[in-house]
Amino acid sequence: MYKRVLLKLSGESLGGPEGKGLDPESLRKYSKEIARAAKAGLQIAIVNGGGNIFRGLQGLEKGFDRVEGDRMGMLATVINSLALSQFIKDEGVHAEVFSATPMEPLVRYYNRDNAVKVLEEGGVALIAGGTGSPFFTTDSGAALRALEINADVVLKGTRVDGVYTADPEKDPTAVKYDELTFDEAMARHLKVLDQTAYALCSDGNMPIIVFDVNVEGNLLKLVNGGKVGTLVHR
Repeated sequence: MYKRVLLKLSGESLGGPEGKGLDPESLRKYSKEIARAAKAGLQIAIVNGGGNIFRGLQGLEKGFDRVEGDRMGMLATVINSLALSQFIKDEGVHAEVFSATPMEPLVRYYNRDNAVKVLEEGGVALIAGGTGSPFFTTDSGAALRALEINADVVLKGTRVDGVYTADPEKDPTAVKYDELTFDEAMARHLKVLDQTAYALCSDGNMPIIVFDVNVEGNLLKLVNGGKVGTLVHR
């Protein structure tokens, strides 16, 4: 059973079926699952992506400078975290948003000790703004924060129930992996996390579980030791 986890959610997951903007039903659904786990004693930190609003790499196609595009993407993660925190609070669980860059009084400036204090007091810490630097994905930010807060595992919530040999939404012959090593995942170029995030988790011996976040009860089942998703480890 895990005590402290880092949950990584894509921005698209907060945007509903279209993966764009903010979908109240999706926010409510995830918040209920998160609150249920928190009330059961799990310490949860969350890193959101921002692709439902703006993704830095997409900005290149629209004529934006990469650095400015990544900065806009970081701001998108703050918007997502503020929205999700409100719905978590509505479920009766304290939630605080931290940002990798100073944005007070909108959100708190991220400090490891302050974030851990929120977790230890039974709240949920949403850590936004990626790493605070361009050229890093929110997956890399999630890996970094997981190591900083001494999480037991990174939980990567996706639309599929684990890691496959190919995209199961496009290839019906794709086969699911129950377990993988970091070396295997990197060598096979499996696009679950980027190479930087894999390397951070591998060096820090931080396991990753990729699971379907849309299945009700999956989060609580997983943290209680149930067999869910794909485990990636050293």
